[in-house]
Amino acid sequence: QVQLVESGGGLVQAGESLRLSCAASGRTFSNYCMGWFRQAPGKEREFVARITGRGRTTHYADSVKGRFTISRDNAKNTVYLQMNSLKPEDTAVYYCAAGPYCGSAFSSWGQGTQVTVSS
Repeated sequence: QVQLVESGGGLVQAGESLRLSCAASGRTFSNYCMGWFRQAPGKEREFVARITGRGRTTHYADSVKGRFTISRDNAKNTVYLQMNSLKPEDTAVYYCAAGPYCGSAFSSWGQGTQVTVSS
C-alpha cells in the first residue's frame, strides 16, 4: 500500500487553470500506475486520467482530453494533473489513486481535493 495526499484544489472561474498534486509515500513509487478520478455531487466517481510507472504512457477520459495533462516526477514521489480551460462541469472532488499496473484495479486512494469551477 502507498499513502497518497492530494493538494491544489480550489475555486476558479471557467476558462482558468489549476494544477493538482498528489504526494505518495514509500520507496517504490515508480512501480505504480497512478491515476486521477473525480466525483461530482450526486454522481458516481469517474476516471479522469492515468499514467504508467515511468510516465511513458498516459490515458484520458474523453471529457478531459486536450485540456488536462497528467504527469509524474518519480524523484519527488509526486503525480500531477494540470487542468486547463476548466468548465463548470469539471466541478468535483478529485482523487489520486495508485495501482500495481495500469489496467488493474487501483488499490490505494487519497482523501480527495475539491475543485469548483464557477461560470
